[in-house]
Amino acid sequence: MAYLGPAATFNQQALLSQPDLAALDARPLPTIGDVLAATAAGDVDLGLVPIENAIEGSVTVTLDMLAFELDLLIQREIVIDVSLNLLGVRGARLEDVREVTSIGVATAQCRRFIIEHLPGAVVTAANSTAEAAQRVAKDGDPSVAAIGTALAAEVYGLDVLAPEVEDHPGNQTRFVLVAREGVPAPTGHDKSTVVVFQRADVPGSLLSILQEFAARAINLSKLESRPTKRGLGDYCFIIDLEGHVDDELVADCLRDLRSKQADVRFLGSYPAAGDHGPALRRENVAAWKAAEEWVAALRGQVRH
Repeated sequence: MAYLGPAATFNQQALLSQPDLAALDARPLPTIGDVLAATAAGDVDLGLVPIENAIEGSVTVTLDMLAFELDLLIQREIVIDVSLNLLGVRGARLEDVREVTSIGVATAQCRRFIIEHLPGAVVTAANSTAEAAQRVAKDGDPSVAAIGTALAAEVYGLDVLAPEVEDHPGNQTRFVLVAREGVPAPTGHDKSTVVVFQRADVPGSLLSILQEFAARAINLSKLESRPTKRGLGDYCFIIDLEGHVDDELVADCLRDLRSKQADVRFLGSYPAAGDHGPALRRENVAAWKAAEEWVAALRGQVRH
Protein backbone atom coordinates (compact mmCIF):
# COMPACT_ATOMS: atom_id res chain seq x y z
CA MET A 1 0.00 0.00 0.00
CA ALA A 2 1.05 3.61 -0.52
CA TYR A 3 0.78 6.53 1.87
CA LEU A 4 1.87 10.17 2.01
CA GLY A 5 5.48 10.14 3.18
CA PRO A 6 8.25 10.38 4.11
CA ALA A 7 8.50 8.74 7.55
CA ALA A 8 6.77 10.43 10.51
CA THR A 9 3.81 12.01 8.70
CA PHE A 10 0.36 11.99 10.28
CA ASN A 11 -0.51 9.74 7.35
CA GLN A 12 1.92 7.15 8.69
CA GLN A 13 0.47 7.54 12.19
CA ALA A 14 -3.00 6.82 10.78
CA LEU A 15 -1.67 3.77 8.99
CA LEU A 16 0.04 2.42 12.10
CA SER A 17 -3.20 2.82 14.09
CA GLN A 18 -4.70 -0.01 12.00
CA PRO A 19 -3.03 -3.38 12.77
CA ASP A 20 -4.00 -4.96 9.44
CA LEU A 21 -2.58 -2.02 7.46
CA ALA A 22 0.56 -1.83 9.59
CA ALA A 23 1.31 -5.43 8.60
CA LEU A 24 1.35 -4.58 4.86
CA ASP A 25 4.28 -3.50 2.71
CA ALA A 26 3.86 0.26 3.16
CA ARG A 27 5.49 2.55 0.60
CA PRO A 28 5.83 6.29 1.29
CA LEU A 29 5.25 8.54 -1.73
CA PRO A 30 6.02 12.27 -1.90
CA THR A 31 2.56 13.74 -2.68
CA ILE A 32 -1.13 12.97 -2.24
CA GLY A 33 -1.47 12.91 -6.02
CA ASP A 34 1.29 10.32 -6.29
CA VAL A 35 -0.47 8.05 -3.77
CA LEU A 36 -3.80 8.22 -5.58
CA ALA A 37 -2.28 7.87 -9.05
CA ALA A 38 -0.19 4.84 -8.00
CA THR A 39 -3.31 3.17 -6.60
CA ALA A 40 -5.35 3.89 -9.73
CA ALA A 41 -2.56 2.57 -11.96
CA GLY A 42 -2.29 -0.68 -10.02
CA ASP A 43 1.25 -0.04 -8.82
CA VAL A 44 -0.08 -0.64 -5.29
CA ASP A 45 -3.25 -2.30 -4.03
CA LEU A 46 -4.27 0.38 -1.54
CA GLY A 47 -3.64 4.06 -0.91
CA LEU A 48 -4.09 6.11 2.26
CA VAL A 49 -4.55 9.88 2.02
CA PRO A 50 -5.95 12.75 4.15
CA ILE A 51 -9.34 14.06 3.11
CA GLU A 52 -10.53 16.40 5.89
CA ASN A 53 -9.24 18.33 8.90
CA ALA A 54 -11.35 19.59 11.80
CA ILE A 55 -9.81 23.09 11.62
CA GLU A 56 -9.01 23.69 7.97
CA GLY A 57 -11.72 21.58 6.33
CA SER A 58 -11.39 19.49 3.20
CA VAL A 59 -8.14 18.49 1.53
CA THR A 60 -9.23 19.63 -1.92
CA VAL A 61 -6.61 17.74 -3.94
CA THR A 62 -7.94 14.47 -2.51
CA LEU A 63 -11.58 15.41 -3.08
CA ASP A 64 -11.02 16.59 -6.65
CA MET A 65 -8.94 13.61 -7.75
CA LEU A 66 -11.53 11.19 -6.37
CA ALA A 67 -14.48 13.14 -7.76
CA PHE A 68 -13.19 14.06 -11.22
CA GLU A 69 -10.01 12.27 -12.20
CA LEU A 70 -9.71 8.70 -10.94
CA ASP A 71 -11.91 5.63 -10.54
CA LEU A 72 -11.22 4.65 -6.95
CA LEU A 73 -13.48 3.47 -4.14
CA ILE A 74 -13.14 4.36 -0.47
CA GLN A 75 -12.60 1.24 1.66
CA ARG A 76 -12.35 2.74 5.15
CA GLU A 77 -12.04 6.01 7.02
CA ILE A 78 -9.55 6.60 9.82
CA VAL A 79 -9.73 9.56 12.22
CA ILE A 80 -6.78 10.47 14.43
CA ASP A 81 -6.06 13.26 16.89
CA VAL A 82 -3.60 15.79 15.50
CA SER A 83 -1.15 17.86 17.53
CA LEU A 84 1.19 20.15 15.61
CA ASN A 85 4.60 21.30 16.79
CA LEU A 86 7.09 23.88 15.61
CA LEU A 87 10.35 22.07 14.90
CA GLY A 88 13.82 23.58 14.47
CA VAL A 89 17.46 22.50 14.31
CA ARG A 90 19.18 21.71 17.57
CA GLY A 91 19.88 24.89 19.53
CA ALA A 92 17.55 27.10 17.47
CA ARG A 93 15.37 29.63 19.30
CA LEU A 94 11.80 30.66 18.57
CA GLU A 95 12.83 34.31 18.14
CA ASP A 96 15.32 33.32 15.40
CA VAL A 97 12.68 31.84 13.09
CA ARG A 98 12.12 33.78 9.86
CA GLU A 99 10.53 31.06 7.75
CA VAL A 100 7.93 28.37 8.53
CA THR A 101 7.47 25.45 6.17
CA SER A 102 4.93 22.60 6.03
CA ILE A 103 2.08 21.24 3.96
CA GLY A 104 -0.56 23.91 3.37
CA VAL A 105 -3.31 22.34 5.47
CA ALA A 106 -0.92 22.23 8.46
CA THR A 107 0.28 25.85 8.29
CA ALA A 108 -3.34 26.94 7.85
CA GLN A 109 -4.22 25.21 11.13
CA CYS A 110 -1.56 27.32 12.89
CA ARG A 111 -2.31 30.69 11.31
CA ARG A 112 -2.98 32.52 14.57
CA PHE A 113 0.15 31.14 16.26
CA ILE A 114 2.32 32.27 13.35
CA ILE A 115 0.84 35.78 13.35
CA GLU A 116 1.16 36.22 17.11
CA HIS A 117 4.52 34.55 17.77
CA LEU A 118 6.35 34.78 14.45
CA PRO A 119 5.30 38.14 12.96
CA GLY A 120 6.83 38.68 9.56
CA ALA A 121 7.84 35.05 9.10
CA VAL A 122 7.52 33.73 5.54
CA VAL A 123 5.32 30.64 5.13
CA THR A 124 6.48 28.17 2.46
CA ALA A 125 4.87 24.97 1.21
CA ALA A 126 6.06 21.39 1.48
CA ASN A 127 4.38 18.19 0.30
CA SER A 128 3.98 16.90 3.87
CA THR A 129 4.79 17.77 7.47
CA ALA A 130 7.56 15.14 7.46
CA GLU A 131 9.10 16.44 4.24
CA ALA A 132 9.24 19.89 5.86
CA ALA A 133 11.01 18.46 8.93
CA GLN A 134 13.38 16.53 6.67
CA ARG A 135 14.30 19.72 4.82
CA VAL A 136 14.94 21.70 8.02
CA ALA A 137 17.21 18.95 9.32
CA LYS A 138 19.10 18.72 6.02
CA ASP A 139 19.63 22.49 5.58
CA GLY A 140 20.59 23.12 9.22
CA ASP A 141 19.38 26.73 9.10
CA PRO A 142 18.19 27.92 12.56
CA SER A 143 16.02 30.60 10.93
CA VAL A 144 13.80 27.98 9.25
CA ALA A 145 11.32 25.89 11.23
CA ALA A 146 8.87 23.16 10.23
CA ILE A 147 5.38 22.40 11.48
CA GLY A 148 5.07 18.69 12.09
CA THR A 149 4.73 15.78 14.46
CA ALA A 150 6.67 15.17 17.65
CA LEU A 151 7.72 11.88 16.02
CA ALA A 152 9.30 13.85 13.16
CA ALA A 153 11.47 15.70 15.68
CA GLU A 154 12.77 12.34 16.94
CA VAL A 155 13.23 10.83 13.48
CA TYR A 156 15.05 13.83 11.97
CA GLY A 157 16.95 15.00 15.06
CA LEU A 158 15.15 18.31 15.61
CA ASP A 159 14.12 20.31 18.67
CA VAL A 160 10.49 21.11 19.48
CA LEU A 161 10.62 24.92 19.62
CA ALA A 162 6.92 25.18 20.53
CA PRO A 163 4.47 22.32 21.20
CA GLU A 164 0.77 22.20 20.23
CA VAL A 165 0.79 25.25 17.97
CA GLU A 166 -2.57 24.50 16.31
CA ASP A 167 -5.07 27.34 16.75
CA HIS A 168 -7.93 25.25 18.16
CA PRO A 169 -8.03 22.31 20.61
CA GLY A 170 -9.52 18.97 19.65
CA ASN A 171 -7.89 18.98 16.24
CA GLN A 172 -8.43 15.81 14.19
CA THR A 173 -7.71 14.66 10.66
CA ARG A 174 -9.74 12.16 8.67
CA PHE A 175 -8.01 9.82 6.23
CA VAL A 176 -9.49 7.50 3.61
CA LEU A 177 -8.17 4.18 2.37
CA VAL A 178 -8.85 3.72 -1.35
CA ALA A 179 -8.66 0.86 -3.85
CA ARG A 180 -9.47 0.33 -7.51
CA GLU A 181 -12.49 -1.89 -6.88
CA GLY A 182 -14.64 -3.55 -4.26
CA VAL A 183 -17.18 -2.33 -1.70
CA PRO A 184 -16.70 -3.58 1.88
CA ALA A 185 -19.60 -5.54 3.35
CA PRO A 186 -21.98 -3.54 5.56
CA THR A 187 -21.16 -3.46 9.26
CA GLY A 188 -24.24 -1.66 10.59
CA HIS A 189 -22.13 1.46 11.18
CA ASP A 190 -21.27 2.63 7.68
CA LYS A 191 -20.90 5.74 5.63
CA SER A 192 -21.28 6.33 1.89
CA THR A 193 -19.83 9.10 -0.25
CA VAL A 194 -21.34 10.31 -3.52
CA VAL A 195 -20.84 13.19 -5.94
CA VAL A 196 -24.07 14.64 -7.34
CA PHE A 197 -24.01 16.70 -10.53
CA GLN A 198 -27.01 18.97 -11.05
CA ARG A 199 -29.18 18.58 -14.12
CA ALA A 200 -29.61 22.34 -14.21
CA ASP A 201 -28.47 25.30 -12.10
CA VAL A 202 -31.93 26.62 -11.23
CA PRO A 203 -33.62 27.80 -8.02
CA GLY A 204 -34.36 24.83 -5.80
CA SER A 205 -31.86 22.47 -7.46
CA LEU A 206 -29.99 21.82 -4.21
CA LEU A 207 -33.29 21.42 -2.36
CA SER A 208 -34.37 18.75 -4.84
CA ILE A 209 -31.22 16.79 -3.99
CA LEU A 210 -31.54 17.17 -0.23
CA GLN A 211 -35.21 16.20 -0.27
CA GLU A 212 -34.27 12.68 -1.39
CA PHE A 213 -32.31 12.19 1.83
CA ALA A 214 -34.80 14.01 4.05
CA ALA A 215 -37.73 11.95 2.77
CA ARG A 216 -35.93 8.78 3.89
CA ALA A 217 -34.53 10.25 7.14
CA ILE A 218 -30.97 9.61 5.94
CA ASN A 219 -28.54 11.76 7.89
CA LEU A 220 -25.84 13.67 6.02
CA SER A 221 -22.54 14.07 7.85
CA LYS A 222 -21.02 16.31 5.19
CA LEU A 223 -22.22 18.41 2.25
CA GLU A 224 -19.71 20.36 0.20
CA SER A 225 -19.94 22.11 -3.16
CA ARG A 226 -17.01 21.88 -5.59
CA PRO A 227 -16.57 23.52 -9.01
CA THR A 228 -16.97 21.00 -11.82
CA LYS A 229 -14.05 22.60 -13.76
CA ARG A 230 -16.42 23.33 -16.65
CA GLY A 231 -17.02 27.02 -16.01
CA LEU A 232 -17.84 29.63 -13.37
CA GLY A 233 -21.00 28.87 -11.44
CA ASP A 234 -21.07 25.19 -12.41
CA TYR A 235 -20.91 23.23 -9.15
CA CYS A 236 -21.47 19.68 -7.97
CA PHE A 237 -22.05 18.44 -4.43
CA ILE A 238 -19.91 15.94 -2.53
CA ILE A 239 -22.04 14.23 0.11
CA ASP A 240 -21.21 11.91 3.00
CA LEU A 241 -24.29 10.07 4.22
CA GLU A 242 -24.95 7.54 6.95
CA GLY A 243 -25.62 4.06 5.67
CA HIS A 244 -24.43 1.54 3.07
CA VAL A 245 -25.40 1.06 -0.57
CA ASP A 246 -26.50 -2.46 0.43
CA ASP A 247 -29.16 -0.88 2.69
CA GLU A 248 -32.47 -0.81 0.84
CA LEU A 249 -33.17 2.73 2.04
CA VAL A 250 -29.84 4.08 0.76
CA ALA A 251 -30.12 2.17 -2.51
CA ASP A 252 -33.60 3.60 -3.10
CA CYS A 253 -32.30 7.12 -2.44
CA LEU A 254 -29.37 6.75 -4.83
CA ARG A 255 -31.66 5.26 -7.48
CA ASP A 256 -33.91 8.32 -7.38
CA LEU A 257 -30.97 10.73 -7.40
CA ARG A 258 -29.44 9.02 -10.43
CA SER A 259 -32.75 9.19 -12.32
CA LYS A 260 -33.37 12.87 -11.57
CA GLN A 261 -29.94 14.50 -11.65
CA ALA A 262 -27.37 14.85 -14.43
CA ASP A 263 -25.08 12.27 -12.88
CA VAL A 264 -24.18 10.63 -9.58
CA ARG A 265 -20.68 9.29 -8.93
CA PHE A 266 -20.40 6.65 -6.23
CA LEU A 267 -17.16 6.94 -4.24
CA GLY A 268 -17.83 4.08 -1.85
CA SER A 269 -19.64 2.61 1.15
CA TYR A 270 -17.30 1.81 4.01
CA PRO A 271 -17.02 1.31 7.78
CA ALA A 272 -17.42 4.63 9.58
CA ALA A 273 -15.01 5.79 12.27
CA GLY A 274 -16.25 6.82 15.71
CA ASP A 275 -19.09 5.68 17.93
CA HIS A 276 -21.71 3.35 16.52
CA GLY A 277 -25.15 4.78 16.06
CA PRO A 278 -27.26 2.29 14.09
CA ALA A 279 -30.46 2.40 16.18
CA LEU A 280 -32.11 5.32 14.37
CA ARG A 281 -31.14 3.89 10.99
CA ARG A 282 -32.75 0.55 11.89
CA GLU A 283 -35.99 2.37 12.69
CA ASN A 284 -35.88 4.22 9.36
CA VAL A 285 -35.22 1.01 7.42
CA ALA A 286 -38.07 -0.76 9.23
CA ALA A 287 -40.46 2.09 8.38
CA TRP A 288 -39.37 2.02 4.74
CA LYS A 289 -39.87 -1.75 4.52
CA ALA A 290 -43.35 -1.43 6.05
CA ALA A 291 -44.25 1.24 3.48
CA GLU A 292 -42.82 -0.91 0.67
CA GLU A 293 -44.92 -3.89 1.76
CA TRP A 294 -48.03 -1.68 1.93
CA VAL A 295 -47.50 -0.43 -1.63
CA ALA A 296 -46.78 -3.96 -2.86
CA ALA A 297 -50.06 -5.14 -1.29
CA LEU A 298 -51.97 -2.35 -3.04
CA ARG A 299 -50.38 -3.15 -6.39
CA GLY A 300 -51.20 -6.80 -5.88
CA GLN A 301 -54.89 -5.91 -6.08
CA VAL A 302 -54.59 -4.47 -9.59
CA ARG A 303 -56.53 -6.46 -12.21
CA HIS A 304 -54.42 -7.05 -15.34
